Amino acid sequence: MEQKNIAVGLDIGTTKIVAMIGRKNDYGKMEILGIGKSKSLGVHRGVVNNITQTIQSIQQAIQDAEVSSGMKITDVVVGIAGQHIRSLQHSDYITRNDSEVVIDEDDIDRLCNQVHKLVMLPGEEIIHVLPQDFKVDGQAEVKEPIGMYGGRLEANFHVVVGQVSSIRNIGRCVKSAGLELSGITLEPLASANAVLSQEEKEAGVALIDIGGGTTDLAIFKDGIIRHTAVIPFGGNVITEDIKEGCSIIEKQAELLKIKFGSAWPGENKDNEIVSIPGLRGREPKEITLKNLSKIIHARVVEIVEQVYLEIKNYGHEEQKKKLIAGIVLTGGGSQLRHLKQLAEYITGMDTRVGYPNEHLAGDSDSETTSPMYATAVGLVMNSLESKERSLQMKRSMGATNTVADQHGVEPLGEDESIDENETPKERKRFFDKWAEKFKEFLDNAE
Repeated sequence: MEQKNIAVGLDIGTTKIVAMIGRKNDYGKMEILGIGKSKSLGVHRGVVNNITQTIQSIQQAIQDAEVSSGMKITDVVVGIAGQHIRSLQHSDYITRNDSEVVIDEDDIDRLCNQVHKLVMLPGEEIIHVLPQDFKVDGQAEVKEPIGMYGGRLEANFHVVVGQVSSIRNIGRCVKSAGLELSGITLEPLASANAVLSQEEKEAGVALIDIGGGTTDLAIFKDGIIRHTAVIPFGGNVITEDIKEGCSIIEKQAELLKIKFGSAWPGENKDNEIVSIPGLRGREPKEITLKNLSKIIHARVVEIVEQVYLEIKNYGHEEQKKKLIAGIVLTGGGSQLRHLKQLAEYITGMDTRVGYPNEHLAGDSDSETTSPMYATAVGLVMNSLESKERSLQMKRSMGATNTVADQHGVEPLGEDESIDENETPKERKRFFDKWAEKFKEFLDNAE
C-alpha cells in the first residue's frame, strides 16, 4: 500500500499514549487502519518528565499500531499540550510599498512573519500564529484581504506560545523511539477538528477536552479559532482525591470512578454501598456511592469553573461574541456520568459530548469513535489534510492557496517567494519550517 496517502498521529497524553494510522477513503472520509495504545509513564500534566519511560511507552503504542495494521510506521504527527501552553492576542501591521498593487499572499506572509519575531519570555517559543481578522487602510472586519487594494494591512492575531524545553523533550522522545517527527499540532486544535462541525464553529462553540493530566480548551466563533487554553488538571486529580478520600489504592480508585462515579451527588441513594477488597488479608472497605460522588463532584466543579473563567475571559458575555452552540465535551474525562448536566448547570450553556465520528468512515470500530481518541483522530486528520494540500501545491505550480487557515497553517518568509522558473516549490507551513529547524537542533544535540 502506498505510504503517501497514510498518516500517523501520536497523542502523547498523561494517562495513555495512542498511535493511530489512517487514510482518506474514496468518499473523503477517514478510515482508521490501525490503532495502538500504551500506558503513559513519564508524562505529568502533559509534560514529559521521564524521557526513558516515555520512549518505551511510545515504542509500545507504535508497535501495537503496526501489528494491528500490518504496516511499518516511519513518521508521526505529534500533539502538544501541557501546562506551559499559553495564548495571547496581538495586533500588528505592515505598510505596503505600492498601494496600486492588490494585496497578495506575500503581504500576509510578511505580516505573519513579523508576529513570529515577537519577543517572548526567556525559554518560550511561538507555536501557532492564527490571524483573526484584517484591517485594510482602516476598514475593519475584513475576512479575506487578498485581492483588495490598500497601503496599510493590519491584523489581529491569536498567538499560541509554549516552552521550548518541553517541546524539545517531546521531539527527543519521538526521535529516540526511532521515528521522524513530521509535524506538531496544538492538541485542542486537533480535537476540535475531530469532533466539531463547521456549523458549530460558525455559531460559536467551546470545546473542552478533559484528559488525564490537563483540560484543553479551544473556542471558535465565525469559523475561526478565537481562544485556546490549557488548564493543568484533568481526570487524574479526581482519581487522586478518591484515593485519598477513601484510603484505597489508585487502581481501585480509577475503577470506582469509571464504574460507579457520577458528577451529581443527588443521584445516589444513601444506602448504595460498594465493597472494596482489602489489601493482603485486611478487611474489605465499604464506601457509599453518595460519598464517592461528593468527592468527584467537588473536583469536577473546580475543573468546569476554571474552564468557564476562560470562556468569560474570551468575552462570551458580549452579544457579538456569544457562543451559540454552547459547549462540547470530549476526551476520556467526558465519559463521567452526569458531567453534561453539571456543565450545563454551572455555565448555563448548551452542552453535548463530542464523539470523533464526524469525519470517520461509516464502518469504523466503535472503540475508535470514543471521545478518548478525539485528539488522535484529529492529529491524523490534520496530517492527511496537510499532505493533501502539499500534493495540490505540487500539482498546481505556485497556484494561490489560502494562507493561514485555522489549522495553524503558516506562510513562508519573504525570501522564499515562488519564482516562476523554479521547479514547483511547496509553500511550506511555518510548522514544517520550524520542524526542520528543530530536527537540525536535535541532530546537533547528539
